[in-house]
Amino acid sequence: MTPQTIGLIIGGLVPALLYGFSGMFAKASNEAGISVGIYLLIIGISIAALGGISAIFDTNHTLNMKSGMHALGFGITWGIASGLIAIALTKYHSPISQLAPLYNLNTLVTIVLALWIFSEWNQVKVPQLLFGSLLIVVGGIFVARA
Repeated sequence: MTPQTIGLIIGGLVPALLYGFSGMFAKASNEAGISVGIYLLIIGISIAALGGISAIFDTNHTLNMKSGMHALGFGITWGIASGLIAIALTKYHSPISQLAPLYNLNTLVTIVLALWIFSEWNQVKVPQLLFGSLLIVVGGIFVARA
């Protein structure tokens, strides 16, 4: 396997499976009765513990203001999104089977921003990317109407 293929498996396929399971844990946790604040706190503690374990085994402990602020931005935006999903699950009893495909339309936001901010348009096959994006949009429409 090429390094690029391994990277796609490690950074794409495995996280997709884990995010799929995380949706099940989100639904089960919120159905079992948990407040959004406590829910986010427990998630944060879990992530902090995993970060601590990773830091023990990772020999690269690089950090600077810019990288730290970007990581903080990731945590804040991800935390707000996770909290909103929890509210949709508990207050509005939205089915996770509809929510997950909709909130994963974030892929389209990431595609547009990566093409623009990081100039990835010259690293990917843009026509294929746009066609795949169109399929994602069509899928999102079908899921929203299910």
